[in-house]
Amino acid sequence: MTTLQPRKPYSQEELKALYPDGVQLQLVQILLRHGERSPVSARFQNAGLGAFWPYCAVARQMVSATKEPGQWTPMTWRRRLETFGTDDGPVIASGPQGEVDSICNLGELTDKGRETTWQLGRRIRHLYVDQLGFMPSTLQDADMIYLRATPMPRALESLQQAFRGMYPSEHRSPSMPPATIITRAPSDETLYPNDSNCRRFAVLSRAFAQRTSDRWNSTNEMEYLNTLISKWMPESSKRVAVDSHPRLSGIMDTINSTLAHGPETRLPKEFYDPKGRAIIEKIGVEEWFDGYKESQEYRSLGIGSLMGDIVARMAASAEGSSEDGSLEIGGKDGQTGIGRGGEKAIKLGLSGCHDTTLAAVLSSLGAFNGEPWPPYTSHIALELFKKTGQKPTIPAKRKFEESPVSPTTGSEPKGWFEKWFGGSVSSQNASLAGIARKKVEELQESDRSKLDGYFVRIRYNDKVMTVPGCKPPGKHLDGDPSFCTLEQFKGIVDKYTPSHWKKDCQSNMDVPAFPQKPEPAGY
Repeated sequence: MTTLQPRKPYSQEELKALYPDGVQLQLVQILLRHGERSPVSARFQNAGLGAFWPYCAVARQMVSATKEPGQWTPMTWRRRLETFGTDDGPVIASGPQGEVDSICNLGELTDKGRETTWQLGRRIRHLYVDQLGFMPSTLQDADMIYLRATPMPRALESLQQAFRGMYPSEHRSPSMPPATIITRAPSDETLYPNDSNCRRFAVLSRAFAQRTSDRWNSTNEMEYLNTLISKWMPESSKRVAVDSHPRLSGIMDTINSTLAHGPETRLPKEFYDPKGRAIIEKIGVEEWFDGYKESQEYRSLGIGSLMGDIVARMAASAEGSSEDGSLEIGGKDGQTGIGRGGEKAIKLGLSGCHDTTLAAVLSSLGAFNGEPWPPYTSHIALELFKKTGQKPTIPAKRKFEESPVSPTTGSEPKGWFEKWFGGSVSSQNASLAGIARKKVEELQESDRSKLDGYFVRIRYNDKVMTVPGCKPPGKHLDGDPSFCTLEQFKGIVDKYTPSHWKKDCQSNMDVPAFPQKPEPAGY
């Protein structure tokens, strides 16, 4: 599927059913797929599709921070892309009509992608600000918002667009400090399934992809695809297959990218045959996401670390701990960050990520059955509710106590994190006291009771999703299985949250990829 067609805002009747009396919204974490982009590889130039697309007018007004005496100043500049000419010398890349100043790089967020993610931010604002009053109308600071993005520019830029859509300039205080956006090095990234830096997960994903190839390559469905488009396949791979070159999923990527943009970048009509597209999408979903449904190890290495982070913030929010994400944001002190005081309880998280993130999250919970490939700007909202009348949790003390600068070392005063655990703030991954990172089965009864009266609900593109393990009596809010108890939801996710992701990524390299017995997701 390509561009998301959002539904209309919830009516008052729908809001009353979705946000019923008796529970109060406490924390919302939203994972959003980036907006429309150019293909990640130049394909089907033999079918008339240009390698470079003219949909990035932002390239005419790019901005970078540059140094001048005594200050950093923004430098606005214009980008042009260079490529190989016919004689192998350099030439400026151009679009179908000779455009040179609006050319997109491969996999780049286009102007349309910026617009649709901005519109997503507007829809998020309408629900959580205008309709529910959960978030303030105007921000004085962003200390209650956790922002994170993957290292890929399209994810970061989509996050920025969504944030600006939710809080445009007229709804940000003139004195508001810059918002903090968390990123990671690629080797540490878990906001998408990271097969490039997790060797064992790469083994698993290749095995499940090969199984899909074995299942589908000799079928009538694949033969139908070949009658449609094999004539445009490269000489080295004249047949369409799951593992052809380009792969079937790569063909889908180019089809979806072209459908999301203008007539200047279109493939021959055979690529858009409805039956053919349905076959390609069905096979693509199986190849990329069935592993999460069938294998606990696949879930653990592919998306378990991210889900562990998400659930840890929920548990920390219930407990009133700074592990809800406020530790990373670090209050208003932009120079020193963590542990410098001013932190607030996190109410909203926005994470810029990818289609593979969203489908992996839902599949790992047994909640992606029959769903199509996530369109551009798709999003998941994981909402934490507290039963009204619940005794309020007293947040942990977060402001550090000042201590004088050492007359001998001249060191800065230590924040509470350093005082409690020693060392520098770079050791922020130390285990803090609290329930967030402990498995439910390991909790003392006094700690487990802190989860009582809290519920988790998932909405995917504004559609309520239900986790199968939350359906039994006692595991959900009375009368609504979509409201999973936090204890049950955490228990389900705990089963595939890795204790040491990087170590696990290097383990079991000689173990068979497929589980010996069924390991269904969502229980």
